[in-house]
Amino acid sequence: MQIHVSIGENHRFELREALLVYGDRQKSFVTRHDVALQENAPPTLGPAQPLTVAFVESLVRSLSGSSDAEVLPESILAKGDRLIVWWTPAQRRQMFYENSEDKASELNGLVFPQPPLVWRVKNGDLMIRALTENKRPQTATKLAIAPFWNLSDNGRVCTGSMRRPDGATVSSITDWERGYYESAFTHANVGRLTRHPGGFEGLWTSLAGKRKPFPLDTLIGLPQTLAQFVRGERA
Repeated sequence: MQIHVSIGENHRFELREALLVYGDRQKSFVTRHDVALQENAPPTLGPAQPLTVAFVESLVRSLSGSSDAEVLPESILAKGDRLIVWWTPAQRRQMFYENSEDKASELNGLVFPQPPLVWRVKNGDLMIRALTENKRPQTATKLAIAPFWNLSDNGRVCTGSMRRPDGATVSSITDWERGYYESAFTHANVGRLTRHPGGFEGLWTSLAGKRKPFPLDTLIGLPQTLAQFVRGERA
């Protein structure tokens, strides 16, 4: 039995391997099988083989097709197929606050100095950490908690209605940053966000409309390094 698919005039695909998915209500696993084609008979599956990371990565590359090469600017810290990590130096940005308890309402729409930040996008998820020095971080650089609402303890952004671009490319970086700052900060997900004696509201109230640098000594340092953050590991 001949089993093949033709696409256009240049590609003819033959059945070679099969993936079988087993599962119950809680877990699932996948096995990989070679396919034996036979004349005048249905194809048969070979013995189950473990699904390796190398095979999955090869399959993803085949499905996604080739991508154009990108020139990486100095701000890029790491780049993968579905991952991009970059940093931004200290700057001033407008921020929006919409809290159900009317907290920080007097800060809504004002411009604030920002700490230097590290941004990580993978599979559509955005994570952010702060830097205690205003310079490009290295592999072993220790990171800090980004003093913003809407962040979980691992730095993951609760995006809510945030406009998120597709993909993790150099050209999408501006859209990720714009989407983040144009969305509303609505709630705190972790307990302590800053060392400022006035807490979160005291910190941002003191910075509202100011042109002074962000006080880096108010950041809460972490044992997590840049390399761990890139890999998605907690310290």
